[in-house]
Amino acid sequence: MSSTLPAESANDIANNLAEAIAARKLPPGTKLREEALCRLYSVSRTKIRAALLILSKDKLINMVPDKGAVVSQPSEQESREIFAARRIIEAALAREFTAKAKAADYKMLEKHLKEERNALSQVPSKMRQQLLGDFHVLLADVVGNQVLKEIVRELVGRSSLITMLYQSERDAACSSDEHAAFLAAARSGDADKAAELMLHHLSHVEAALNFDVNASPAKKDLVSALLM
Repeated sequence: MSSTLPAESANDIANNLAEAIAARKLPPGTKLREEALCRLYSVSRTKIRAALLILSKDKLINMVPDKGAVVSQPSEQESREIFAARRIIEAALAREFTAKAKAADYKMLEKHLKEERNALSQVPSKMRQQLLGDFHVLLADVVGNQVLKEIVRELVGRSSLITMLYQSERDAACSSDEHAAFLAAARSGDADKAAELMLHHLSHVEAALNFDVNASPAKKDLVSALLM
């Protein structure tokens, strides 16, 4: 996050702040003060508010009454509950996908896997986590149950934020590898194996989450200098 090149639009500012959140330069719980952001980006408060609205819709920040914008801070308990719900739902989803997926569906998902792998070496991690989450939504899309897709999309959206904040880059790479293993099992027609791999994948992601993400002294200095 740099003040040398002010962002030109609310979307630019939102993307820049999202990168800082993903890099943990703005750790969970950090208050984003509008006046400080106006100075940082040399823009009006109207533009800053528009950027914060974008981040709020993406659930990266919470708008707290009388306090303003705060970087989202999903609790460990909330995170555990979300992954428990996903395991229940997505084990069944894996079986349904195996039964219904066609050749064109596998071709589409193979293309998506390539996009995941390309994103693994790039920043910001927001896009990487979005692609990793979208894989699961695409599975639900193939199954064709609209209600199921909406439930999966909401759970994936919430867990994508959690993994962006608490997952390492190494574990993100493992997630993409596990997507490929799941797809191979499903393509072979082994629904039991596909469900087993999905459960293993989600449990692995949860087990790798690190909730001890306090900012380093340097990062605390950055937060203090820019936003306090």
